[in-house]
Amino acid sequence: MSEPDIDTDRIDEAVLALLYLTLHEWDRELGYARAWKTFDWETMNRLHEKGMIHDPVGKAKSVALTREGIERTESLFHQLFVKRADGGAASAQG
Repeated sequence: MSEPDIDTDRIDEAVLALLYLTLHEWDRELGYARAWKTFDWETMNRLHEKGMIHDPVGKAKSVALTREGIERTESLFHQLFVKRADGGAASAQG
């Protein structure tokens, strides 16, 4: 099986959209805002409650995925970010 053709533009858009979750010091009039570089704690807690990751609380800068989380993250990655021949995203089964 060959490596998938990754749609980095979609990845960039997804990360940019996720940065919205952590916006602070936001001033629309000045066109200025800052965003934390890590994911929102409420989101991480929800993923923990859904069984996708192990408890995210602690000093570590990384989080451990569960078996279900690993499978789901891979499926979503392919669904959202792998290019299809027609220019769209690949299916979750792809």
